[in-house]
Amino acid sequence: MDENQELEEQFALLLKDLQENNIQEFRERFLEMHIYEQGQFYQSLADEERLIVYAYLSPKELADMFDVIEEDNENMKDYLAEMRPSYAAEMLSEMYTDNAVDLLNTLDKKQIAKYLSLMDTEDASEIKDLLHYEDDTAGSIMTTEYVSIVANQTVRSAMYVLKHEADVAETIYYIYVVNQENQLLGVISLRDLIVNEDDTMIAELMSERVLSVHVGDDQEDVAQTFRDYDFLALPVTDYDDHLLGIVTVDDIIDVIDDEAASDYSGLAGVNVEEVSENPLKAASRRLPWLITLLFLGMSTATLISHYEALVSEASILAVFISLITGTAGNAGTQSLAVAVRRLALADEKDNNFVRLIFSEVLTGLVTGLVTGFTIFLIVGFWQGNFILGFVIGMAMLCAITVANLAGSLIPMLMDKLGFDPAVASGPFITTLSDLTSVLIYFSIASLFMSYFLA
Repeated sequence: MDENQELEEQFALLLKDLQENNIQEFRERFLEMHIYEQGQFYQSLADEERLIVYAYLSPKELADMFDVIEEDNENMKDYLAEMRPSYAAEMLSEMYTDNAVDLLNTLDKKQIAKYLSLMDTEDASEIKDLLHYEDDTAGSIMTTEYVSIVANQTVRSAMYVLKHEADVAETIYYIYVVNQENQLLGVISLRDLIVNEDDTMIAELMSERVLSVHVGDDQEDVAQTFRDYDFLALPVTDYDDHLLGIVTVDDIIDVIDDEAASDYSGLAGVNVEEVSENPLKAASRRLPWLITLLFLGMSTATLISHYEALVSEASILAVFISLITGTAGNAGTQSLAVAVRRLALADEKDNNFVRLIFSEVLTGLVTGLVTGFTIFLIVGFWQGNFILGFVIGMAMLCAITVANLAGSLIPMLMDKLGFDPAVASGPFITTLSDLTSVLIYFSIASLFMSYFLA
């Protein structure tokens, strides 16, 4: 029996327990499962079935599960709304602070205030501290549930602190060392505490070369730091090095996923995460881009009509229009994807605008030469006309080079202007490449018209 089938059977048994009011059996089966599986089962239930779950589980038990459910799940508001307000508030209090903040950020201000008023004062205060940070910054994804110690204490006393705070801390693998003003001084690992003698001073063991991120740093930059250094957590500080919280790797995985989806949405010209919307709503989101591209496409059609006399005189030219525009569009999309990825990964010192553009133009020339020479031979032998083959090949070379230049130049210019380069979408680059390719193609064809018709 495979894992999926086994899990489905487990879900069926849980559902049967719910329907037959077998509270003890349900609790035993449910709490034995991994919290991710608990979340999958919970989200598969109908409204009336979830109401029974709230009666069977404590807010703490539900909070553990809610910590792993994605906060951008469109049903999260409904889940909270169907709980008793006091139950929901207690559950939010039991969640890790950063996850609770993410969940509350999906609600309106009135709802947030209602839940905060029902929470324990200390828990509500911690959540309020994180709610005011701007979206997509280190402050918005950090948690205040970490372990900190001071330098002038022993390993024994540090272990005492760790044992008492481990239950509420999101991670205990890194313990941060601070001074009396809560300024970050260093870091020590759990391994260091375990392998050293009890009377050893923390000041002797801690590493002062501790890397931190600023509370206002962009979450994408924070994710890049995690990627570069393979950290499990990073401390977050203010301008005076006061330790405000930590960002953990599980939150960074979510950030990477969100950023990848955002970039792909930009390249596709549509929100790829809108998978559960009804057709009318989905169409309303996609239409603005399509209408905009329609008008840009009309420019291409108008340009082709301008060369109507040329096409009527040499109808063979019409055969290769889609070939040239399609190939150039593909080349432009490739260049766009590479440019966006390069901008995302490049360090400031490596992000040389001129060098990157020159590299893409050179790449376009090489690919254009090879593609152009290939189509030159194919058309030459196929049509028995190597002058026509030369026209098609030269147009292909120029169109691909220009498309490569546009595909790299446009996102880089947008990045320089402070916009997200990913919104220079693939459909836009492709449509723009169609326009330039047609212009290049017919301009070259008109110059050699008398030769290949002879």
